[in-house]
Amino acid sequence: MKVNFKIQNNIIIVDLNGELDHHMAQLVKQQLNAFLLKKQAKKILFDFKNVTFMDSSGIGMILGRYKELQKINGKVGVVNVTSNIKRIFEMSGLFNIIEFFTDKSEAIEKL
Repeated sequence: MKVNFKIQNNIIIVDLNGELDHHMAQLVKQQLNAFLLKKQAKKILFDFKNVTFMDSSGIGMILGRYKELQKINGKVGVVNVTSNIKRIFEMSGLFNIIEFFTDKSEAIEKL
């Protein structure tokens, strides 16, 4: 998996690419935590456009970032969720606490 981080409108955009399994979820978590410390942002947008697989480790990583940002009144959103990944989000209940957007422009505007 390849991960890119960028800041736009004070939102950390996390572009994920490939499989979000246990190993990669840990790596993304560590890199994102370091990025959060440097940038002092309160919002994260995960872009799932190029994610081909996600297991429960991915859910845990996203939920963990949500809980961390809740402590500082931050927000987490997801965009470009494929049908397979969307099913995982629905079954896990993540859509009850994390905002889902259909495109990046909408997400950046509303998050």
